[in-house]
Amino acid sequence: MADTVKVALLGLGTIGSGVYKLIERQQEEMSSKAGASIEIAAILVHNLGKEREGVDRTLLTDRWEDIINNEEIQIVIELMGGIEPARTMILEALKAGKNVVTANKDLVAEYGGELLDTAAEKGVDFLFEAAVGGGIPIIRPMKQCLAVNEIDEVMGIVNGTTNYILTKMFEEGMDFDEALAQATELGYAEADPTADVEGLDAGRKIAILASIAFHSRIGFSDVYTEGITRITARDIAYARELGCVIKLLGIARNTPEGIETAVYPMLLPQHHPLASVRDSFNAIFVHGDAVDDAMFYGRGAGQLPTASAVMGDVIDVVRNLGYHCTGRINCTCYRDTPVKPFEQMKNLFFVRMQVENKPGVLAGIASIFGSHKVSISQVVQKIVAKGSAELVIVTEAVKEFHMQDALRHLEELETVREISSVIRQYGK
Repeated sequence: MADTVKVALLGLGTIGSGVYKLIERQQEEMSSKAGASIEIAAILVHNLGKEREGVDRTLLTDRWEDIINNEEIQIVIELMGGIEPARTMILEALKAGKNVVTANKDLVAEYGGELLDTAAEKGVDFLFEAAVGGGIPIIRPMKQCLAVNEIDEVMGIVNGTTNYILTKMFEEGMDFDEALAQATELGYAEADPTADVEGLDAGRKIAILASIAFHSRIGFSDVYTEGITRITARDIAYARELGCVIKLLGIARNTPEGIETAVYPMLLPQHHPLASVRDSFNAIFVHGDAVDDAMFYGRGAGQLPTASAVMGDVIDVVRNLGYHCTGRINCTCYRDTPVKPFEQMKNLFFVRMQVENKPGVLAGIASIFGSHKVSISQVVQKIVAKGSAELVIVTEAVKEFHMQDALRHLEELETVREISSVIRQYGK
């Protein structure tokens, strides 16, 4: 094996800078840990003139050709994000026989199958541990440590921004806008937080996890996504009264009727282990027939936690190079399990509505629910103002399309002034 393995970084933003720091920090021990030293041979950046403190400027280039045509570079670390030009560059690198490590969840969720197939064809590694869960090991454990299991459920909190917001709403009584502003100020939320608060980021991660867990390719378009922007302090207060918290959960289940994949806010019992996951932390629950329940918990984002996951993959590739066994674990999607239509999924529901406060209203609402096969398990009624009452109904498990039909029917009732919230509740 060579004494040194040369790598190239694509991008030197937050995560790229973190990877650079870890390689520099670990130089003395890297040979013992990985079997060879790791040397950064080139760093692709957009702006060569930008000041980059602590970085060897002789490594910087804005020419992809300097990397793809350099036969000494054996590993390309893609940390630019987005679909293009990342997809094209990764495909070119794989076809050139270079191993690739990425943290790009958008790309893996959309084009993971294509990239893994290309890597397998060329006998090289394509690894993406950092694409889900930041510093939490989850991809490798599912592909290797839990490989013998028949996994039937993966669920968890996979977005730190929304978890931070919901934690502040629950613990400090903040409304959504106030909690989002604080998350932005602390750097947990981007200037445009849409991907986080609308569930898109979590949806891409759950697509990746479901593909690995159930050995079938699940795309982002297969995942129903719903965000937290409509969660109010009032909903939080009711959740507390019901002994629950509200979390944005990504859920994937393998059922006899097909794979269920979705992301949405859920009422979660306070005794559930995920209920105690606070602030920007992430946690992922996996249920397998042999291991039973396993939970992976830690920092779901951040410069060094994510860089840690990236470097774990890089070290894995270096070890594989040493034993001439790159490409030994690539795509594990050998099945073609169908995805269950979302409207066929079953959930418990929490429904909060404003109704006229007079006799017969509750009976009329219950009758409509019953006509659409929705069973009620709990009712909470509080008078808000003269002639008006706030009604909370918790249902038994019901198919999504039955619930949506019932809600449309309720909106036509003159006695129902507003359906304020519809939130799913965790239960089996």
